[in-house]
Amino acid sequence: MNINNWMSNFTGQSDFTLVGFFSQSKHPALLAVIIFVVFLMALSGNALLILLIISDTRLHTPMYFFISQLSLMDMIYISVTVPKMLMDQVLGSHKISAAACGIQIFLYMTLGGSECFLLAAMAYDRYVAICHPLRYPVLMNRRVCLLLMSVCWFLGSLDGIIFSPVTMTFPFCASHEIHHFFCEAPAVTKLSCSDTQLYETLMYLCCVLMLLIPVTVISSSYSFILLTVIRMNSTEGRKKALATCSSHMTVVILFYGSGIYNYMFPVSFHTPEKDMMVSVFYTILTPLLNPLIYSLRNKNVTEALKKLLGAKHLFQETIK
Repeated sequence: MNINNWMSNFTGQSDFTLVGFFSQSKHPALLAVIIFVVFLMALSGNALLILLIISDTRLHTPMYFFISQLSLMDMIYISVTVPKMLMDQVLGSHKISAAACGIQIFLYMTLGGSECFLLAAMAYDRYVAICHPLRYPVLMNRRVCLLLMSVCWFLGSLDGIIFSPVTMTFPFCASHEIHHFFCEAPAVTKLSCSDTQLYETLMYLCCVLMLLIPVTVISSSYSFILLTVIRMNSTEGRKKALATCSSHMTVVILFYGSGIYNYMFPVSFHTPEKDMMVSVFYTILTPLLNPLIYSLRNKNVTEALKKLLGAKHLFQETIK
């Protein structure tokens, strides 16, 4: 199929209808309020974490640079799906245009792919910091951090660029009801009346690589970290290393667990209801939990927050 046919197919698509989980809830208004509160908490939590990292010079290290990028991704991630879902519930319209659907697919695949590689970069950073502390300033200098971050964003964007236009140029001659609360590629592909087996196989292989490579880096990094921590003579150093790594591992398990279910489990394991619940976990709950995990379990972040609040209080007293 040439590019002209692709473009004509894309622009010729009619609107889709998002059949989200509000329709299955006995109390949709209450559920909408809860999701709205979670959305605000996720946005404010991640924004606050970014503000603390920027404002406190003690947090100007590679680890916190990567955490700030994770918070940025989470803010965009949750903003891709939740506002549209809530507006649909308020206005009573669940339509989404083909163009908007394609944009949703591109953004969530880009952000999801970027976060996969970012978590691997964060694991490598912890490996260098704990296993090679003397060489850490050289191995993880500013240039290296920016390069790693650029690679994460590039590989994630590549995922979105490859799959979003292909997904949206399939002919949808059956129902246009997407049994999901946003345009997720597998849910949209199910509506196509053409043979999508090759496309689904390629997507599966791509997702396996995008999960397998980072998981390999993370597993290797934490295996070496564990061996190094066991040999540590300092009890305080051991506790600090384990506290930092346990926070990261919590985020890794939450994110990769849902990703593996959605893209690597056989079709027989999937139902629209299960897929929506898993998607809620990594598109809504994970952006909420990440700043809590990194702030409540991190002494430097809590101290930076106290410093910021103290400065604000001092400013208010000065004005009075």
